[in-house]
Amino acid sequence: MRRAPARGRTRALGQHFLRDRSVVDRIVDLARPTAADLVVEIGPGRGALTEALAARAGRLLALEVDDTLAEALRARFAGRAHVEIRLADARHFDASGLRERRPDPAGRVLVVGNLPYSVGKPILAALVAAGPLIDEMVLMLQKEVAERVAAEPGGKTYGALSVLTQVAAAVDLAFSVPPGAFSPPPQVDSAVIHLRPYAEPPVPIADPAHFAAVVRAAFGQRRKSLANALAAGLALSTDRARRLVEQAGIDPGRRAETLSIAEFARLAAVDPRPRPG
Repeated sequence: MRRAPARGRTRALGQHFLRDRSVVDRIVDLARPTAADLVVEIGPGRGALTEALAARAGRLLALEVDDTLAEALRARFAGRAHVEIRLADARHFDASGLRERRPDPAGRVLVVGNLPYSVGKPILAALVAAGPLIDEMVLMLQKEVAERVAAEPGGKTYGALSVLTQVAAAVDLAFSVPPGAFSPPPQVDSAVIHLRPYAEPPVPIADPAHFAAVVRAAFGQRRKSLANALAAGLALSTDRARRLVEQAGIDPGRRAETLSIAEFARLAAVDPRPRPG
């Protein structure tokens, strides 16, 4: 049996509970849940967003990692058969069976949540990895992280998180949320992003794992030229890395933050492994 969390666990997870009804309404209006849809809520906390989602969704599955909060929510929603509160860590949740749980085969799988700051990025990565098993996501993150997710090439906020999310989903930075919308108020602003996963990537990617490795290597040492960053990140000689970048039709002296997703795809299509012999 799972042990109850220690005192202060919720704060340690970086959870700030949403209390502003106008923000709740804007999030729900972005998701547009209907009676045909399954909604998965990440981190329901004290249930402000849960209540609004339950009023419109055909089925609601809320994933809460805190035992005490989960028990309180189960008691609160005990009379509503279409609402399930599950004790689960969203970083490791298996999304494979979600589409079968839709109340209507024509409905959507929606993911909505106020993600704890401390684990927002790994939860986002897990959701993005689910791909087209999810139709849409409306997620609240620390504003700095949300801006990185939605960033375009050319700026300091554009990085591996931007590329690896945007190659999997269309991303819109919807609106900002001030600290006063939460209890307790965080020390930074938050923002809501709206993601629509692609059925297929917008650019051809033969090997997603290799694509991700190339992107992370390219941004691993941002101050270096692309060729030098790839040499360090992929354990290649500088000459070989330079040749590979040139083979992709890219100037080796450019920096990773200037490359488009299509250019990263071309770069990843060039095999960096040394040839035998």
